Amino acid sequence: MPSSTHYDILIIGSGAAGLSLALKLAEHSTRVAVLSKFALTAGSTHYAQGGISAVFDADDSLESHIEDTLNAGAGLCDPEIVRLTVTQGKNSIDWLRGQGVNFTEEQTKSGETKLHLTREGGHSHRRVVHAADATGKAVSLSLIERAREHGNIDLLEDHNAVELITSAPTEDAGVRVLGAYVLDNEHQQVKTLAARVVVLATGGASKVYLYSTNPQSSTGDGIALAWRAGCRVSNMEFMQFHPTCLYVPKGSSFLISEALRGEGGKLILPDGSSFMHHFDVRGELAPRDIVARAIDHEMKKRGIDCVYLDISYKPEAFIREHFPMIYQQCLEFGIDITKQPIPVVPAAHYTCGGVLTDSHARTDIANLYAVGEVASTGLHGANRMASNSLLECLVFAERASDDILRKLAAIPPVGDIADWDESQVSDSDEEVVVSHNWDELRHFMWDYVGIVRTNKRLHRAMSRIELLQKEIAEYYGNFRVTSDLLELRNLVIVAELIVRCAQLRKESRGLHYTLDYPETDNSKPAQNTILTPVRE
Repeated sequence: MPSSTHYDILIIGSGAAGLSLALKLAEHSTRVAVLSKFALTAGSTHYAQGGISAVFDADDSLESHIEDTLNAGAGLCDPEIVRLTVTQGKNSIDWLRGQGVNFTEEQTKSGETKLHLTREGGHSHRRVVHAADATGKAVSLSLIERAREHGNIDLLEDHNAVELITSAPTEDAGVRVLGAYVLDNEHQQVKTLAARVVVLATGGASKVYLYSTNPQSSTGDGIALAWRAGCRVSNMEFMQFHPTCLYVPKGSSFLISEALRGEGGKLILPDGSSFMHHFDVRGELAPRDIVARAIDHEMKKRGIDCVYLDISYKPEAFIREHFPMIYQQCLEFGIDITKQPIPVVPAAHYTCGGVLTDSHARTDIANLYAVGEVASTGLHGANRMASNSLLECLVFAERASDDILRKLAAIPPVGDIADWDESQVSDSDEEVVVSHNWDELRHFMWDYVGIVRTNKRLHRAMSRIELLQKEIAEYYGNFRVTSDLLELRNLVIVAELIVRCAQLRKESRGLHYTLDYPETDNSKPAQNTILTPVRE
């Protein structure tokens, strides 16, 4: 007998996008489930440092924010989506403050209090609203607290989506999403969750690379789920590498916020000389793709392990007030940023492409939405500008909420769905296969599909991906699913999508830089890379 649990809306992911959407929907008496693969605080939102871009300063303007975003996106942003998103910046910040987020403030000369604004790469004005240097944590904890208080929201921690459940295609209605099979990690049991609407809010895929600023959850789950279900993906070649990740040999990765450069931090070589002025007139405040390539170039040219980010010339009180978390984290590794420069290297950080959506966050499958980093909305183009990501989460959570509530009454309930079938599989006695393939995948993606690419490197990567896919498919077919296996299966799909998109782009643009086509092709209008799955 099927044992489906039924919801109105199933949201897969518990970051800023997923929780914001859940709170907006739950206010309208809908029954909402939010899946979190690990703890609610384990996602990328919780670790975001910089802030949220929005126009508050009298010297700034919406047109300036729009122009900066379009420039950073290297010709591939959708201008209408950029305008839609930027114009909602102030409303988004106001909504978060209403949820209890305490942003950093300052006093004006007249004694009034206003939001403190910092500046990051690509921005021509100070427009980044922040909570010291732990904005994501402040947002995440406030949204989690609000969600825990709401009677219409079920928070399912340690639950990993296995597969989306869709209807058979029909001539009249096409394919419709019906829910998802979900692995309860604590009880090692696959559950069936039926829902009239499913939303992917799973974040990005930067763990496909060996070095990443993001937590373990960034394994491209939503992108892979949507691709297998039949959704198009777009612009997967544009993987953003954050220029400044703390370099600690044999230590864990830790992001050094771009706001540090926004407040005057200088990138220097081991001999103390600066170098960014050789690459861009904006120096340290150039967009992330330029800064990351510059650091990569200097490291390879000089055979050095890292470069350094120095803000020690600023007063100690200023540094400790503005960057308390970075100060404390670096101190744990024996680095006092008030007295010495920080060793840094680039690391995979953000997925600018993803599941193709429209302006309401709708995907190609009826009643399936995608919000946040998992989606390709047209906002980021070939390179995301700093602090536009959390803004996108909030704006498209609002857009999706409006669309879902407008349609929900007309969406019929989902009937019982067949339970997950484990009758033909057994427990694995070869877990080493998963860990070995995981390591191999992330190593060759870093070596061959990283900051600088070539046709030969991409071909080598694809050859290895095809071999891994065969091994993983065989393993998946014979053994019970585990969280590690699900992540590996998703990552190898994401790796294929990144390489395929990169092979299709015969130019260098934004985050995609190839030695075989080092120039941007301006002979024709810029084109997005779109991949369409082949239905079996």
